[in-house]
Amino acid sequence: MKEFLGMGGYQRVPEGFLSWQHLLFVGSLLALMFVLSIWLGKRNRALTDKQKNRPLVYVAFLIDGIELLKIVGFCVRDLSFAPILHCLPLFLCSISLIAIPLAAFSKGVVREASLDFVGIFGILGAVFGNIGAAQNYNAYPVLSIDNVCSGLTHTISGFASLYILISGLGKMKKKNIGITFGILFGFCIAAYIANVTIPYNYMFLMAGDGTPYDILYNLVGGSKVLYPLGVVLLFVIYIVLFYWLFHVFARRKDQAKSLETANL
Repeated sequence: MKEFLGMGGYQRVPEGFLSWQHLLFVGSLLALMFVLSIWLGKRNRALTDKQKNRPLVYVAFLIDGIELLKIVGFCVRDLSFAPILHCLPLFLCSISLIAIPLAAFSKGVVREASLDFVGIFGILGAVFGNIGAAQNYNAYPVLSIDNVCSGLTHTISGFASLYILISGLGKMKKKNIGITFGILFGFCIAAYIANVTIPYNYMFLMAGDGTPYDILYNLVGGSKVLYPLGVVLLFVIYIVLFYWLFHVFARRKDQAKSLETANL
């Protein structure tokens, strides 16, 4: 447990980004995520929204419970409460810590927009947060609190995303896109304030930190104005593209059903 927490520093040398240990660990998590989300999503598709919501309730408690245990572990390791400031749910991936409970427990348009938000960003965080976390896997051993908890929470976000989309909980109503943008902008504003006041790099708004956003950071010469605006713009483009593709595939599915019915 002492070595898992990294108390006094990890004694093991990190296996490294894209090592077989890294790929085996995240590959197992992603495989489990896809199998469970597809199985439960298809099984529950014919149920009522209230019944479909039950897995989300469990997932909401699970993801926040794991994150809470991680923060406690960091505080024990550092013998300080300072890690709490560096674990605020203001990273792109950690928005799910708030968005999933919102989707599970809220009502009306807030619930609809939260379901859409988790559906849109959860899978993105699961894939890129697990496979593309070069900085983490180069800095810490694979089986450490840093990487294990991160892997689990990212995978849970991806499960929630796919389950919402496959089960039919996510409606992607065009009228709610403004609320979806509002959720994103609210987190970005909070993250930017935290970046300036703590300071700590939340939401990739200060630098890419080894993520693909380094490309944008270098393109704008590290501008403290253009870079965060560019990050937000890319988020907006991704949301619009997701909504558009969702409705394109939904329309094609309806057309295929209509054609099949006509042939009968």
